[in-house]
Amino acid sequence: MSNDAPATQGIKYTGSKLKLLPHILSLSGKVNPAVVFDGFSGSTRVSQAFAKTGYAVYANDAAVYSKIFSTAYLLNKAEPKSYQPLIDHLNALTPFDGWFTENYGGNEKSDQDNDDKNNSGLKYPWQKKNTRKLDAIREEIDRLNLDEVTKAVAITSLILALDQVDSTLGHYVSYLSEWSPRSYRELKLQIPRLWVNRRDNVVMNEDIFDAITHLPRDVDLAYLDPPYGSNNEKMPPSRIRYASYYHIWTTVCLNDKPEIFGRARRRQDSSDVVAGSVFEDFRRGESGRFIVIEAIERLIREIPAEYIILSYSSGGRATAEELHDVLSTHGKIIEAAEIDYKKNVMAGMKWTNDWVKDIEEKHREFLFLVKKK
Repeated sequence: MSNDAPATQGIKYTGSKLKLLPHILSLSGKVNPAVVFDGFSGSTRVSQAFAKTGYAVYANDAAVYSKIFSTAYLLNKAEPKSYQPLIDHLNALTPFDGWFTENYGGNEKSDQDNDDKNNSGLKYPWQKKNTRKLDAIREEIDRLNLDEVTKAVAITSLILALDQVDSTLGHYVSYLSEWSPRSYRELKLQIPRLWVNRRDNVVMNEDIFDAITHLPRDVDLAYLDPPYGSNNEKMPPSRIRYASYYHIWTTVCLNDKPEIFGRARRRQDSSDVVAGSVFEDFRRGESGRFIVIEAIERLIREIPAEYIILSYSSGGRATAEELHDVLSTHGKIIEAAEIDYKKNVMAGMKWTNDWVKDIEEKHREFLFLVKKK
């Protein structure tokens, strides 16, 4: 199989591995797997690349929007052009003021601060002309009673279109004071960049520790990119939780008109008290080790795959030395690679005391290929 990264599609997403795809595929090619597991599929860029490379893919993520993306891209077996009548129908609907416009639509002005005078200081992720279309399209998707894959394709198309006309920095915990240039564009759905899947991929929507108990024994390789908690002591945990960052996509997927709170009108179930992964935890456990380290160790120990590719950021809570100890305890590090984003190359490295010291001083991205003991 080629290690060149195939084209993928996705939304603006914190921690996206788009630039890492060639390197992830290069490492996976070294062990020639037939079946791979993407444990934290997120925006599904990696799962898409695995599937288009020819692997059978098990994609999992606890986020409902990730399930929708995976269903659209990985389970589709229809010719993409067959969705055009549906997309045309949704684009032709008459816009109206609904729940999304009431809560997420702002008046079209060059400066949202002018809009604040009549809206209690609130800022908005979209202009009303586009939330009105959102209201019409989302209600129609439910009314049509579509099959699972077709509905996922329609919602994915809607989210991709909304992502192109938002007024944010790429997340939804705060909105820009002035409308972004792209927010003036007209919302228009297009067929996602689908393909006809020849393999029987599987989409999962579970906590990672539940998901791995349901994996078949023929999974050869697991790709793990857990949302590591920040090592910045001054950064509140809510700022790194995906449930907070992308609460709007959850609502668009569910169309459940939830109770909301705060200036960003977040879902109640995305609050710090309710949401968050153990991998985003910033505290130490009873053992004195960071909770995220204990979670990574448990995951590597319990996952039923012979090989693991682990993504790691030096900005995460796990230190290089702690991560090395975990990987060495439960497997053999076949290859460790540092990613140079500026040159888009992958360089080998060795686990030495000098390297461990160096990593703590610079922000870097790494990939580890591990064979489990």
